[in-house]
Amino acid sequence: MKKKYKLEDLDCANCAVKIEEGIQNIEGVIECSVNFVTEKMIVEIEEGKEKEVEKQIKKVVKKIEPDTTLKEE
Repeated sequence: MKKKYKLEDLDCANCAVKIEEGIQNIEGVIECSVNFVTEKMIVEIEEGKEKEVEKQIKKVVKKIEPDTTLKEE
């Protein structure tokens, strides 16, 4: 299942790369792509693991970019 998110107030391209790498390391994530310019993120998640993965995604984003707001599109 693919989920799309808006990363509001994402401040730097380096942080976007760190977020992408961090999310790709979450168990249940098949693929993650973060676009710094558009502040968009697409995450492909294994079926049945959506709730747990979404909790982990929020933790990764807040750890790397505390001021960034994550909104599902």
